[in-house]
Amino acid sequence: MRFVAVKSEEQQAVLALHRAREMVVVHRTALINQTRGLLMEFGITIPAGAARIRKRVPELLEDPESKLPELMKGLLRKQYEQLVELDSQVAEYDQQISTLNKQSKPCQMLMTIPGIGPLTASALVATVGDAKEFRNGREMAAWLGLVPRQSSTGGKARLLGISKRGDVHLRTLLNHGARSVLMFAGKKTDRNSRWVREVEKRRGWNIAVTALAAKNARIAWALLTRGEAYREMTA
Repeated sequence: MRFVAVKSEEQQAVLALHRAREMVVVHRTALINQTRGLLMEFGITIPAGAARIRKRVPELLEDPESKLPELMKGLLRKQYEQLVELDSQVAEYDQQISTLNKQSKPCQMLMTIPGIGPLTASALVATVGDAKEFRNGREMAAWLGLVPRQSSTGGKARLLGISKRGDVHLRTLLNHGARSVLMFAGKKTDRNSRWVREVEKRRGWNIAVTALAAKNARIAWALLTRGEAYREMTA
């Protein structure tokens, strides 16, 4: 049984910052989706994506030939103001996390891993604490819910789906980072990119993303326990 390590007050504060940011992002996404839905009622379709909403809504508000009722324009203006405020809050949280990372050597080491940025590095260090509590990298990946569940009996090993246990926020960040790496892996020739492209070819996109996220978790364990920066293998 893996017991939860006692966290320091500094770790708890960093995790609280992450949770606050996550809540703002959830509210922003809900606001964007609602705005798109309301405009569709008036026959105005905006493609998915926050950037398209940020561009299109001001155009609708400034268009003198827009057939939107004044009541709807007023509502749309309020929605856009809320979106700008939420963007500002997210940017403020990101700046605080970036500042904390510059003061943390473990975070700087983790950010040398492709697919691990400031958010993931900060969340990893604050959540994991002392990585030496895990016997190896795979144990930490399992703790994060990035490995298959096992149902083994009679000497026969049977692997099931990914367990998805552990910290949902941290696992999501690792998967997002892995997805970003996989998107550009086709343009690179290093060993890691070739490996993940082969996994994608054999097993598909989603399995390749999870496999890379689990691999990054194991690499993160190695860096945190050894105090070294990531060294990319090209051979």
